[in-house]
Amino acid sequence: MAAQNSRATIEPEKQTLLNHHKEKHFTAGEVVRDIIIGVSDGLTVPFALAAGLSGANASSSIVITAGIAEVAAGAISMGLGGYLAAKSEADHYTRELKREEEEIINVPDVEAAEVAEILAEYGVEPHEYAPVVNALRKRPQAWLDFMMKFELGLEKPDPRRALQSAFNIAVSYILGGLVPLLPYMFIPRAQDAVVASVVITIAALLIFGYAKGYFTGNKPVKSAFQTALIGAIASAAAFGIAKVIHP
Repeated sequence: MAAQNSRATIEPEKQTLLNHHKEKHFTAGEVVRDIIIGVSDGLTVPFALAAGLSGANASSSIVITAGIAEVAAGAISMGLGGYLAAKSEADHYTRELKREEEEIINVPDVEAAEVAEILAEYGVEPHEYAPVVNALRKRPQAWLDFMMKFELGLEKPDPRRALQSAFNIAVSYILGGLVPLLPYMFIPRAQDAVVASVVITIAALLIFGYAKGYFTGNKPVKSAFQTALIGAIASAAAFGIAKVIHP
């Protein structure tokens, strides 16, 4: 609301500039984060499980049964974790919002001094920030929004974020988890299927790692090889341990 009010009173020529300027920033960070969490674990954990069972000379049917059970349990667990994390973030914001609102009402001079301190940190001189402080004091909601964002560094969370995060992570985990299990659905002998599973999953990890690096601003090629290496190490460790325990 405060942002809308400030935009409504902006000078016409500046409003024209804003209307013609299109921002190209990437704004789907939370969704991408959920997908990265889900797919990363979804590709790696069932992959290691399938490799371990193959190393223990289990049949493809057992690998599929155990793998699907793990994917289901993992999706529920990861989704619940995402829900609780987002819910905790929203609860924290609500608590801090209430505390900040009470401080603005009970100790307005202290809060005004904090506004001045924040602006001074950006190099704004006293004679420049004084009108800003006075303007905010006349607009309690805008003042509250300012303190939440610039003093506490908190953005208002989407009320639907918790459920969306749970859904995104769970679905991503399922999609990632099915990849290493696909060969076992068509190749009866697990010792043969594991080879195809390794090839398919490493390729998927390379593609996923590249995409992750691209969207997060890191080096895509480096991210691809790091992601594939982690998956390969996990599966090799599981396969080796299974072979040692069950030669």
